[in-house]
Amino acid sequence: MHPFAIIKFTPKSNCGQCGYPTCLAFAAAVAKTGEDASRCPFIAPGVMKDLQPEASRLDDLARQRDLALIRHLQTKIAALDFEAIAAPLGARWQSSTPDTLYLFYLGRAVEVSKKGIRLAGKEPEDPRDQILLYNYVSSAGGRTPDGTWVGMESLPNSISKIKTLSRYCEERLAPCLSVLNRKRLTDIAGRLAATMAPDSPSANLVLTVPVLPMLPERILFWEADPEDGFPARAKILFDHSVLDFLDLESLVFSAERLAERFITLVAEEENPDGAAS
Repeated sequence: MHPFAIIKFTPKSNCGQCGYPTCLAFAAAVAKTGEDASRCPFIAPGVMKDLQPEASRLDDLARQRDLALIRHLQTKIAALDFEAIAAPLGARWQSSTPDTLYLFYLGRAVEVSKKGIRLAGKEPEDPRDQILLYNYVSSAGGRTPDGTWVGMESLPNSISKIKTLSRYCEERLAPCLSVLNRKRLTDIAGRLAATMAPDSPSANLVLTVPVLPMLPERILFWEADPEDGFPARAKILFDHSVLDFLDLESLVFSAERLAERFITLVAEEENPDGAAS
């Protein structure tokens, strides 16, 4: 079931009565982990049962589309010289496995071969991760990031993506960052190979995360100001050369994955006994 099929039954006000920071986070939990939909007091009993057949059909169609795209991208990278493109992608190549590139994706080891992908030793559960990684490799590299940062709104043809980026990434990161002290933040940044910039006059926190070797994403965070009525806020910036490596849809998904990975690491810090790498 897709989160979009569930969220339309929530108030979309991020009231927090379900225990999640946003309605979207709750809908994603119901769709992906089996969270009890009745935790939202606004979802009428029986709605999920009626929704299941339609949602299953939509999910099946989306998955078939994703798998077809994966097959197309595998064909696309089959002709590439992995030795030649390894350095421009910030990846490692070795002669003993000439059809495989080794790199890191949000702090986890990835093997991208012409036959498949291994993420932290396993095939990715979500085909969108495979699409993102194949798209990155198929770019064959581009301009080396130079720290010229731009917002999504500065990228061409991105108007329709700005709200998606905000909803799936920035709005999820802001409450998460609000509860972290400096030590916990440093620990999580270390697991992502991220760097924290010195205190900035433009934001309370500036964190640069290498989502992929040549795909840094910068998080700007502003703490809440209750006196002036301003909530905590986060914004994602990209290097101006980012479209050399990913298309806009994959780029937005990379930011969504950044938020999810960050939230997962926060949860692992809070519950180390149940942590997964």
